[in-house]
Amino acid sequence: MIRVRIPATTANMGPGFDTLGMALNLYNEIEIEKKRGKTEIYNNGQKSKDDYKENLIYTSLTKTLDMYNYEYNGFYINVSRCDIPISRGLGSSAACIVGGVAAANALMGNIMSTDKTIQVATEIEGHPDNIVPAIVGGMVISLQEGEKISYSKVQFPHKLKFAAMIPNFQVNTAISREMLPKSYLKEDCIFNISRSAMLISALYNGEFDKLRTCFSDRIHQPYRKPLIKNAEIILEKVKEIGAIGEFISGSGSTLMAVIEAKNAERFEKEAKSFLDSLEDEWKIILLDPDMEGVKVSSC
Repeated sequence: MIRVRIPATTANMGPGFDTLGMALNLYNEIEIEKKRGKTEIYNNGQKSKDDYKENLIYTSLTKTLDMYNYEYNGFYINVSRCDIPISRGLGSSAACIVGGVAAANALMGNIMSTDKTIQVATEIEGHPDNIVPAIVGGMVISLQEGEKISYSKVQFPHKLKFAAMIPNFQVNTAISREMLPKSYLKEDCIFNISRSAMLISALYNGEFDKLRTCFSDRIHQPYRKPLIKNAEIILEKVKEIGAIGEFISGSGSTLMAVIEAKNAERFEKEAKSFLDSLEDEWKIILLDPDMEGVKVSSC
């Protein structure tokens, strides 16, 4: 049996639309084993009633195997751990895809390189910003030229943590993309390019006082905030209580605050108190970067 652990990811990270992503220490785990007969999918030991042919883990697994003409009959698939919330901007779809592709590679004897794994998973997902960090870990800049995915890791300071504020409502990725304009003013493009560049430099140099400016964005966040109830007042509040940067995680609905590790306990307490006063249910989770990416083992 193959066991795969996949980290959550946060993407866009302010100005880095479809480019910047980071793996986080929040995980899903899946177990996959070949079997004869119909594929069966379980969630923590409970059999799923959904059509397995529509399951993203299964379709990613079999698409990868089919690319190499690997013969199979059926599978036992069990999602033994599911800590990444669905449709909250934390890479739940990417985790399913990476899990399926990585499991297929393990079944075939690890014949795929890391670059090939990234290419196949990106073809399924459509863009690399969640896929690449889920595979290689850490904070990553990624871009696509044709079928080729290029990426570079960013050294993220150990003194920083993330506070993920996750509501009990979802934001559909397809709908959130429909909210974006078809074209942008030159000034808005310059705004994002300058902040993306300075964000990387500020992280390398430990210039934390510049991070709030660097996480500013005009490409996607202004259009997505209205989809997230109370987003504006939450982002203003976390700024007030000590966040040094804030952004929408992926397409939402999770909001992310960047905080100094030394202030994490106090920040979490004050942020939770404020979130509990809101109409919708919100939870806050303190997270660190995951530096390993996807992990595959036999069990």
